[in-house]
Amino acid sequence: MEKNKKQPGSDRDAGTICWRSPSNIALVKYWGKRKGQIPANPSISITLNSSVTRTCLKYARSLPGRGALKRFSFGGAENAGFAQRVGKYLDSVGDLYPFLGDYDLEITSSNSFPHSSGIASSASAMSALALCLTSMERNVSGSPSEDESFYRKASYAARMGSGSASRSVYPGYVLWGRLPAVTWSADEFAVPLNDNIHDDLREMGDAILLVDESPKKVSSSRGHALMEDNPWSRVRYEQAGSNSVRLIDVLAAGDIDEFIRITEQEALTLHSLMMNSGGGYILMKPGTLEIIERVRRFREETGVPAAFTLDAGPNVHLIYPVSFRESVIGFIKEELLQFCPGGKWIDDASGKGPLQADDETSK
Repeated sequence: MEKNKKQPGSDRDAGTICWRSPSNIALVKYWGKRKGQIPANPSISITLNSSVTRTCLKYARSLPGRGALKRFSFGGAENAGFAQRVGKYLDSVGDLYPFLGDYDLEITSSNSFPHSSGIASSASAMSALALCLTSMERNVSGSPSEDESFYRKASYAARMGSGSASRSVYPGYVLWGRLPAVTWSADEFAVPLNDNIHDDLREMGDAILLVDESPKKVSSSRGHALMEDNPWSRVRYEQAGSNSVRLIDVLAAGDIDEFIRITEQEALTLHSLMMNSGGGYILMKPGTLEIIERVRRFREETGVPAAFTLDAGPNVHLIYPVSFRESVIGFIKEELLQFCPGGKWIDDASGKGPLQADDETSK
């Protein structure tokens, strides 16, 4: 991960901090949580490269205890709904960042991908904001240097806004949730898993096929809550723990066949849990199912190791080792884009994690 330096012109009284933070795609899914935004099961994800949220935080000292969020804009326009959510989040992390009450804040944010359509927009958005707040803390304290504790605190704070956001703070493969087999893991923050990854699985492509860009009819927050009464929740949590342990071994061994099996099983399990929650709800679309069938057939006929997965939405992520990029992209264009309105898709890949921008106009 690239180290960052203090923003030019920023100091304890005023400054502007900008971060670009990526979304991530979970291989082992986080679904269900306990009080305090604690996951009911561990999860493992790949941090992406191009699907990012860019957030800038402008701060200025106010009267002690009189600071407030003065303005929030998303995609170039003020958004009252998002501003309310951000305001509640800032209140919730007041104990983590006690200086916030002494500053007026202005926040601008934008995504490089569709919001609320099954791509983890909350993961990139809340991780970007948490990184801005943690950088601000370093600036106002006069200690802008970074170390492991910087990212751990940002992951902890990101979790308070969106559980999956805790994983976007780190590059590559990331684990969130206590897993006895990984002694440094925790429920309160995510940890990177990149020290023991086989070369065959280190660089992965992620083609995001946009089957439907409409906002989801059931939010992820509501879906998590419905797990409390799901008759399969206990079995699911055990399965996720077992799959997490197994996937860590698979990543070290480079076992692509087992990687595919776990990844696809997790995707289908996630959506089956939705179908068995409350009155049952379905987020997949006909195009989603058609793509899944064609991916399986393509793999069987060509031997190209491409795996499908889904977040809580209809869009399909096609995960594959980048060495097979030419074959996969050809397959997408020839067979899959017909199921994506307007032929829309995102050509993404595993990334190097968040990056801090130099100023509010940088890209």
